[in-house]
Amino acid sequence: MNAALAHSQTAPDTRPREVPEAMLDALRARFGDRLSTALAVREQHGRDESVFVVAPPAAVVFAESTQAVADAVVIASRFAVPVIAFGAGSSVEGHLLAVQGGISIDLGRMNRVLAINADDLTVTVQPGVTRKQLNDEIKSTGLFFPIDPGADATLGGMSATRASGTNAVRYGTMRENVLALQVVTASGEVIRTGTRARKSAAGYDLTRLFVGSEGTLGVITEVTLRIYPLPEAVSAATCSFPSIEAAVRTTIQTIQLGVPIARVELIDANTVRMVNAHSQLGLREEPMLLMEFHGSPASVQEQAHTVQEIAAEHGGKAFAWATTPEERTRLWTARHNAYFAAIQSRPGCRVIATDTCVPISRMADCLLDSLAEVEASGIPYFLLGHVGDGNFHFGYLIDPDDPRERAVSEALNHQLVTRALAVGGTCTGEHGVGLHKMGFLMDEAGAGAVEMMRTLKRALDPKNIMNPGKIFTV
Repeated sequence: MNAALAHSQTAPDTRPREVPEAMLDALRARFGDRLSTALAVREQHGRDESVFVVAPPAAVVFAESTQAVADAVVIASRFAVPVIAFGAGSSVEGHLLAVQGGISIDLGRMNRVLAINADDLTVTVQPGVTRKQLNDEIKSTGLFFPIDPGADATLGGMSATRASGTNAVRYGTMRENVLALQVVTASGEVIRTGTRARKSAAGYDLTRLFVGSEGTLGVITEVTLRIYPLPEAVSAATCSFPSIEAAVRTTIQTIQLGVPIARVELIDANTVRMVNAHSQLGLREEPMLLMEFHGSPASVQEQAHTVQEIAAEHGGKAFAWATTPEERTRLWTARHNAYFAAIQSRPGCRVIATDTCVPISRMADCLLDSLAEVEASGIPYFLLGHVGDGNFHFGYLIDPDDPRERAVSEALNHQLVTRALAVGGTCTGEHGVGLHKMGFLMDEAGAGAVEMMRTLKRALDPKNIMNPGKIFTV
């Protein structure tokens, strides 16, 4: 077990289970060249963007249909061997790591948009469709899918982790935008949850049970989503501030006044410098809000005017507009590349990412206290925030071979989460629990709630083969 896992409050069960040769033979007979045991392929499916170092899965199945997924799960269930679903590999919390061994099911080839119901504002996709691919395929209809976690993640993975991102302040998260699912259960049965109807009161809400379950209850093989009309007018703006507190106070006042802003992202001066170097921009190297307004031309102008007035009250300056699609794309691409800009700033580093979300009224104090701690620590970092909904991320840039840096960063993360929970927040606003936040989940939800989760897990996955060792121990 590596240092980061050892530092966790609740370490996962990392005892590998044997994958019998008879099971591999059964998989070879069923999948042929769509099964790989090559080390390079296994290693590709055995790591993500987290700091954890875990042995790769024993084999990788490249599924091309729901039936293929079901067949793989049936074989795995027969031998009580773990199954881990793999999408784009962009997790930062160790979701896809084979901590107990087993096989990886790569869903990337299941990448078809199955149905576009423009009149109903819904779309049904296979799990390997990425958000960018979906928007490219539906843009001719005048519709778009707004959930934007930054990475070009798969929609199956985004559903499994209950992802959100920059547009959540206006359009919500995957929780609000997934209407129905097709899921392969731990026994290999294929079930459907939900419908294309906008609401339902029929029985337990199984769709919400699987959204955010991180692959621990089943493998998602179809997703039905809400989509939205492209706004008539879109305008983006940047505004620099004398301090992070001034930027955060501007955001809080904007939200409390009910301005329907579509995006509002905080980037600290340190991160602006990284973005400028990476994306060859000339942004003012001060704390900055990057905003976007959607609506009619008149409403966009009204929203922007209101926010500009609020920003001026808090010392905001250099309010700059990006009204053309090219200008907006350049700005948002730079924002989405901030993670890579940060990594580039310290070659060879790994990132310990934080993901707290707090009530917006407590965001300034929580963020500023955490900023003071990381500044005092000497650990290189970046700071980004989806501050419109109280979600912000510190990324600690550590030398993976330096146990001291890892321990200090984990301590900083612990202090940050403890502070967030104390003010009524959560340990994870959008990344999920995975390996990294198992102990924090116990702190946040309590022993009784976590035991209820275990009860559900045992009932739906009695052999504990679905992505075991994640969220909580069984």
